[in-house]
Amino acid sequence: MKLRKIIARALGIACVASGVAASCLSTPAMAQDAAYMSCGELWHARNAIYARNGYCFETPRARATFGPGCFPPYGELHGWERNRVGELKMWERRKGC
Repeated sequence: MKLRKIIARALGIACVASGVAASCLSTPAMAQDAAYMSCGELWHARNAIYARNGYCFETPRARATFGPGCFPPYGELHGWERNRVGELKMWERRKGC
């Protein structure tokens, strides 16, 4: 659990340093309404959640944006994160992303 906190803090610092803090949101209360997001914003928001949870990215775009990832829990989502990813995917489908 301590490692997850360290990684989450490092990701937060990286988000602020890169100037994309708005797309690195970590709590549902701060989350942007997906209905008004562009396809690129939806993609980034969805994959930022996976990145925070150690998903092993394979596509060049995702690896360039988030790095290779690959740490426990390896992209396994629970609670609000699983719900948020479902919502983001739904809007990606609706918008034809």
